[in-house]
Amino acid sequence: MNKKKIINDPVYGFITIPTELIFDIISHPYFQRLRHIKQLGLTDYVYPAAQHTRFQHALGALHLMGLALDALRLKGVEISDEEYEASQLAILLHDLGHGPFSHTLEYSLLPGIRHESLSYLMMDKLNAEFNGALNLTLRIFRNSYRRKFFHQLVSSQLDIDRLDYLKRDSFFTGVQEGSIGVDRILSMLTVHRDQVMVEEKGIYSIENFLNARRLMYWQVYLHKTTVSTERMLVNLIRRAQVLVRGGETVPASRPLMSFLENEFTLADFKDTKLLDAFGRLDDNDIWGALKFWRDHNDRILSLLSEMLIERKLFRIKLSADPIRKSQVEKIRVAVMRKYGTLRSEAAYLFSHGTVSNEAYAEGHQINILMRSGEVLDIAQASELPNIKALSKIVKKNYLCWPKNVSL
Repeated sequence: MNKKKIINDPVYGFITIPTELIFDIISHPYFQRLRHIKQLGLTDYVYPAAQHTRFQHALGALHLMGLALDALRLKGVEISDEEYEASQLAILLHDLGHGPFSHTLEYSLLPGIRHESLSYLMMDKLNAEFNGALNLTLRIFRNSYRRKFFHQLVSSQLDIDRLDYLKRDSFFTGVQEGSIGVDRILSMLTVHRDQVMVEEKGIYSIENFLNARRLMYWQVYLHKTTVSTERMLVNLIRRAQVLVRGGETVPASRPLMSFLENEFTLADFKDTKLLDAFGRLDDNDIWGALKFWRDHNDRILSLLSEMLIERKLFRIKLSADPIRKSQVEKIRVAVMRKYGTLRSEAAYLFSHGTVSNEAYAEGHQINILMRSGEVLDIAQASELPNIKALSKIVKKNYLCWPKNVSL
């Protein structure tokens, strides 16, 4: 069988599957599941074309990792064929542990469990199935390999993951402000003292990258309508969990039911049956459940399902000022009056909390290698004062409730 396939990607053109092992990993059910998980969760409620998946993103990241490694080899960085393939596999599989709608349900279906931890467990299981072929991949992924720059390409302030998702998300949403010069950035990468750095002449591309990331957060990832929609889905899942754990009959697929019935810890996933159940869970399980739940006799489950299906979304208010308890109580009382719910049940029909935008995290630098040999953080090397300002976390508080509830 010919496993050297070529895939036509709308962002980069033709992507080549470079090795038979990578082809076999892509063909595995764990990876094929990513076809059914949207990269941007519910963002298509705002940007209708944002239908791309984690599968597409992972293939794009695989492609960019190859370009990055080729660029480094041209600059004299020694990279063996084993390291090359392992790095590509590490970035290909970095999102394997995402649940339905990507980040949206991470803290309701799987409270306290980060998707990176599940990615590692799934990669470890794949390694066993492929007789240790992913040993080096796992070491790079968990940053235990002696050559640290490989891990930085997988996870850092300027990693391959971010380069692909910014380029891809900008393309599919149509938000041009998020567009970045990926080819230019990759060509400017270098390795110095076993650290990934950017040559001085690439400063402007990095400035654009950081500005684009900040803009994409406010215009796409933290768009107020997206936040509102995600909170509705989180409330819906929590309601389903309460009903199921209270003995109510709530129809759902077997993989979804496992996570409605139980609250698992990371240690529980050492059971391969549970890991396999998670490996069959995707967006379709949720959408299928909503079609049943809209006719459920529980009014809250039915109402939230219908609102999401018909895009009757919560109104949302974003503010830099803290949400006062009196504001929350006013909405709670109004919801109780409108829908005739108990006080405890009203909490499912509104939401409040905080979102934050950190375009450039302090302590995780993007280093610029100056022509003089000096190494500077981008905030020091840049002539733009706003680059240093991007390291500050900007927080906004939100309050959302049904549009037909008047205050």
